[in-house]
Amino acid sequence: MSYYYSYSFVSPEPQYATVKEELKSYFDTGAIDDLMFPTYLNKCLNKLGKSGYYITNEVLEIQDYQCRLPDNFYAVREAWLCTNINALPYQSPNSFYSQAASETTIQVSPVISNGEPCTNLECTTGCPTCMPELIQAVYKTNNEVTRSYTKKYLLKPGNISVKSHCTLDCKNFGSSAPDSFDIRDNKFVVSFKEGDVYLVFYATEYDGVGNQMIPDNHRVKEYIEAFLKFKCFETLTNQVNDETFNQLNQKMGFYKSLSDEAYIIAETEIKKQDAYAKVRAIKRQKNSLNMYEIADRNNYYNRYNWRRNG
Repeated sequence: MSYYYSYSFVSPEPQYATVKEELKSYFDTGAIDDLMFPTYLNKCLNKLGKSGYYITNEVLEIQDYQCRLPDNFYAVREAWLCTNINALPYQSPNSFYSQAASETTIQVSPVISNGEPCTNLECTTGCPTCMPELIQAVYKTNNEVTRSYTKKYLLKPGNISVKSHCTLDCKNFGSSAPDSFDIRDNKFVVSFKEGDVYLVFYATEYDGVGNQMIPDNHRVKEYIEAFLKFKCFETLTNQVNDETFNQLNQKMGFYKSLSDEAYIIAETEIKKQDAYAKVRAIKRQKNSLNMYEIADRNNYYNRYNWRRNG
């Protein structure tokens, strides 16, 4: 499974309250309201892409080639097949020996007396010279072991329709696995009848009043506030007459520039490399020219031998 940074998510209510308080005069007169705020927030998160959605995971138990998706599912990030396969049992090469003693006179084999089979009729009633009163039995036991192995690999997208559910950097694209998956009717459909699928997906989280949760990041919060203010003044511009249009148009342009600038800062913030990505980049850059070291060493040795023998 690939590494990912997990944001903390909070309610957008503080951002809604900030915008309504700063534009209080417009809200008090009823010129604008907060009815469209959830829609505007959804646009902001869509522009931010995969970083605007919560990442979680769940194990899906496949029955009859399908399984119901979680209620908060938005898009697939990774879908792994993780299934134990049981093969036929085989006999263990090791043996376990045990013994038991019993004071009985049950004849378990023909009785031999002086190299010849005993014909004494008293043997059937317990002849002391032919059959001992104490019999010791040794048991040999071989156990059976059930062999099992685990299949674990990325599933392959089944057809082009599943692409709409894998738009946010899905790791399954490029997989050459024999098994595939599809998503339709809120179900995860696969090409095998039974098994377990470890699904890492982007989810939509909501607070207690139905607002979609946002990343707990300062730059992202500032971008959402700026975008909401811009949409408020865009709404006012579309509603007023020509006498006040120029003034509102100037305010709308001002807040649009703030919104665009805040979006660039927020996008830059969520694309920053974390510590793990920096380490991987350093290692990748360090090893990028390793393929040329052997050739250079061979050329050096060839030149050295040519000069020495030349």
